[in-house]
Amino acid sequence: MREIPFTLLRGFVMGAADVVPGVSGGTVALVFAIYNRLIEAVRTGSQALGRFLKFDLRGGLESLRSVEWSFFLPLVVGIGVAVVIMSGVIESALTNHPVEMAGLFLGLVGGSVVVAWQLLERRDAGRLVVLFAVGALTWVVLGLREGTSDSSVTQVSDPATWTYFAAGAVAICAMILPGISGSFILVMLGMYGPVLAAVNERNLLPVALVALGCVVGLSLFSQVLHWALARHYDSVMAAMIGLMLGSLRVLWPWPAGLDSTSIAAPSDPWVWPTVFAVGGAVLVVGFNEVAKFLERRTTADEAAELQAS
Repeated sequence: MREIPFTLLRGFVMGAADVVPGVSGGTVALVFAIYNRLIEAVRTGSQALGRFLKFDLRGGLESLRSVEWSFFLPLVVGIGVAVVIMSGVIESALTNHPVEMAGLFLGLVGGSVVVAWQLLERRDAGRLVVLFAVGALTWVVLGLREGTSDSSVTQVSDPATWTYFAAGAVAICAMILPGISGSFILVMLGMYGPVLAAVNERNLLPVALVALGCVVGLSLFSQVLHWALARHYDSVMAAMIGLMLGSLRVLWPWPAGLDSTSIAAPSDPWVWPTVFAVGGAVLVVGFNEVAKFLERRTTADEAAELQAS
């Protein structure tokens, strides 16, 4: 029970990150050291859904009981609350302070690369090849579009109802991958503007269709990702680090913040974006160190209690 408030907070931060094109909630999950738990909870839930669809009620209920609900539900609630509350706030901040916000996100993702690097168990030549190959590919692909926001990329003006479902199913796969932003995928599909407008205007049908698409897409993708992490952990982690490194192209503050994928030398304003970038990196790395310290202390306390008993 003591973990629930912290899990709600983690979910809120993940949700806030997912609203921003260029920042991934999966990156936040890695920093908070809950990524594997998240994938496992989603995978188990998707197994239950699959069994129910096959009319295997007993097997479905058994799978549901295996889900770590005390962790998963508060996380989902936190994500949902953040999306509803922060969509307008972040949209305004990105519009009014694009360069400063890009600097902050650059630092957050840069710090996340440091944290993810520490999670690699093998740092051999093979893993480095995967890391740099994925990073270079991501860098090139992200540069195929000049802009990354709904103001610089043409958005669908009147999308068909079914496209909200499809957009959710595709975007959610990116949302749980560190370095790939689900919001950025929505921008590229031309659906970021319509989806954000539906959330801000509390238009329930499109929002429900996006949510349903997320459930279906996540159910399918989580199985593949869980298998890959179980069989090829270091290669998958190296690829994720490469994704984060490649995504820095979107987050480079100059010349136009998140509104451009162009790369230019730092120019005015440069002080606050630099301060925010350094501060964001220090915050992420520092948070990770505190989390590891608390985990070691908890483990030591549990070991002492076992010896005493």
